[in-house]
Amino acid sequence: MIVKEVTNYLEELAPLNYAEDFDNVGLLVGNYSTEVTGILVTLDTLEETVNEAIAKKCNLIISFHPIIFGGLKKLNGNSYVERVVLKAIQNNIAIYATHTALDNSVNGVSAKMCEVIGLQNTKILIPKKGIIKKLTTFVPIENAPSLRNALFKAGAGSIGNYSNCSFNVNGESTYKGNEYTNPTKGEKGKLHTETETRISVVFESKNEGEVLKAMQKNHPYEEISYQLNTTENVHQHIGMGMVGELPQPMIEKDFLSYLKKTMKTDCVRHSNLIHKKIKKVAVLGGSGSFAIENAKKAGAHVYVSADFKYHDFFKAENSILLADIGHYESEQFTKNLLVDYLTKKFSNFAIVLSEKSTNPIYYI
Repeated sequence: MIVKEVTNYLEELAPLNYAEDFDNVGLLVGNYSTEVTGILVTLDTLEETVNEAIAKKCNLIISFHPIIFGGLKKLNGNSYVERVVLKAIQNNIAIYATHTALDNSVNGVSAKMCEVIGLQNTKILIPKKGIIKKLTTFVPIENAPSLRNALFKAGAGSIGNYSNCSFNVNGESTYKGNEYTNPTKGEKGKLHTETETRISVVFESKNEGEVLKAMQKNHPYEEISYQLNTTENVHQHIGMGMVGELPQPMIEKDFLSYLKKTMKTDCVRHSNLIHKKIKKVAVLGGSGSFAIENAKKAGAHVYVSADFKYHDFFKAENSILLADIGHYESEQFTKNLLVDYLTKKFSNFAIVLSEKSTNPIYYI
């Protein structure tokens, strides 16, 4: 098995185009064609992580956080990032990161938080924009059904819980080919009028290659007219954070104690108690202060995330309980999620859960 086979499967769970624009995801170190001897799954890739991979004969590290975030101008070992990359290269170890691609997956980081906390009836907190594209093309009316079906099979025409969606309008087109053409309909050098169907379909951007390939393969014309646009539609199954419900309402202090236990954290920083029972819970792994207003709009009684600053707690405004459980703590179960996912596909292969805690924060 080569690295590409593993990453292809990972990208079914967390396609790279789900990642935020600022992020750096995918294969950061190594070659896709390298044969894999073992896989180490971790939250962060540090020097001790590479040492662990060497000791356990793993030459592929699947990391949640990317070790290379900004550009590297030098590789001389003066920073922990440079030392990690150098050691990985020297030992022929590949490093792959999922980060916000997995954050935006419906079965990703926030979904795992919901599972650990025990939430039900979950849905995406902030559906992602810019992920849905629209293709419009024009085809002879008798070829429309077969082209439409080919586009559907390639992943087009799906919106939320609906599939095989398209918009179709019949009309007349005109064209005249020069002496170098071989028109499917009409004759070169002569003006031709053809009754065509305008087909419009939407699709996830990750399917763009397959959708265009299906159009080109199944369209009868040698010159295909089409338009491709990114829509403003949100995707209800792709995005940051989740919101769900507890099986039974809980008193605030009881919920905070329960949260501390289930999320295995030594400290829960929280805003002023609002003296309401907790039923609806919003979660977001990692730094989540940007989603406080989204949690309030979703009607959540509590928002569980990390890295809230002093002034962020004022945003609760006695309408929601904000609970900061720590960055590492909010994402710590992500590596279990990745191990479980990979094991289902590669059950006879060495997939190792890193035993090292990479949390840089300690409590006294």
